Amino acid sequence: MTSRHPDLEAEQAYFDLAHACLDMARERATMATSVFRTGRGGTTQARFEREAMLEAALARLTKLNIGDRSLVFGRIDPAGTGERFYIGRVGLWDADHDPILVDWRAPVAEPFYRATGREPLGLERRRHFASRGSTLLGIEDEFFGEKAAIGLDLADRDFDGLGGPPGDGRLDGRSGSGALIASLEAARTGRLSDIVSTIQSEQDRVIRSEMPGVVVVQGGPGTGKTVVALHRAAYLLYTHRFPLESQGVLVVGPNRLFLAYIEQVLPSLGEAGVEQAVLADLLSPAVRVAGLDSEAVGRIKGDPRMAGVLRRAVRDRRRPLRGDLTVGYELQRLHLTVDQSAEIVAEASRRVRKHNAGRRLVEEAFFAALAGSARHGADPTAVRESISDHLEVREALEWMWPVLTPAHLVNDLYGSRALLRSAAGGRLGDDET
Repeated sequence: MTSRHPDLEAEQAYFDLAHACLDMARERATMATSVFRTGRGGTTQARFEREAMLEAALARLTKLNIGDRSLVFGRIDPAGTGERFYIGRVGLWDADHDPILVDWRAPVAEPFYRATGREPLGLERRRHFASRGSTLLGIEDEFFGEKAAIGLDLADRDFDGLGGPPGDGRLDGRSGSGALIASLEAARTGRLSDIVSTIQSEQDRVIRSEMPGVVVVQGGPGTGKTVVALHRAAYLLYTHRFPLESQGVLVVGPNRLFLAYIEQVLPSLGEAGVEQAVLADLLSPAVRVAGLDSEAVGRIKGDPRMAGVLRRAVRDRRRPLRGDLTVGYELQRLHLTVDQSAEIVAEASRRVRKHNAGRRLVEEAFFAALAGSARHGADPTAVRESISDHLEVREALEWMWPVLTPAHLVNDLYGSRALLRSAAGGRLGDDET
């Protein structure tokens, strides 16, 4: 028999408050955009600031236009504090600037996704809401710690809304099982939807992992790799908005059908400024497909060993001169020996992590060494200005430390069996090079 959850009316009242705050926030954002659009005159700095504030107000308005998506989907009650935090799609405050709703990406919301029976993360209860618009349809509770027994006592009762009994504080690491099952059983729309209300603990660890470095998400078809990656993009934009808004975020898909399938996820999470592209969009219009690799060659090029081959290929392009360099300067001749060039290359290799950044160090040491070979010494800057356009100087620098683009490096590598064998360095077999 289905019974009415005892907190349904109280939580509905909170839903009404949250939606009223959402309306108020939208009104403020709309008013701000109107004010900044109609602003006139002022200094260049004033106009720049007005445009920046208009852009911020428009972004806020976009974030607040959530359509028919759920605004509030959860609540967490930290143990022994008497506090409770409502988790939702956006952060909201009331007229007194008291927090009403916590953005799902905020640090305080993390236990909502991560808490388990074994690791409650300081919670005594996690509550999931099912809603349609501003109407609360059902509640599912999970209890932790000493209060887990409450969940066991209620396990034989079925409250309205989420299609099953309330949470029982199980130790299997799942969160909001009724809410998750309800989302899985929801009608398909032909487009990928966000999972912000049903993110599981393992998914949340990926989404909230640190920004530096590369995060690789692996899994079989239908395991949520794409949607987790998109939620991670939304999380990073929230947590690191200052650097990422100026640098930009790019989502690359295999084809345009895929992009059409995922295009609504980030806007539904309040992030409308992310660029989406297919691989072909990243290429110059002049690039044309000239041929196709065989399946065997394709496997080798996609092999993780190729990362080491490419690193070695870059290092192989850092070379000492094959013979001493002599170049005319004023009424004398300047010299750079093979040994000096080897020392310059070795020192730059020790000091830089990115290859092209090392070219500046090589040039500085190169001209300093040439200047030092003058009869009475010479100013390296004057030497550089005088001889940097000489053909033998340009050729020497390109030999010692060329500026490389990925396309040029790979083109040279695949165009020379000698270069490829050197870069392979035992990583690939003779039959693979």
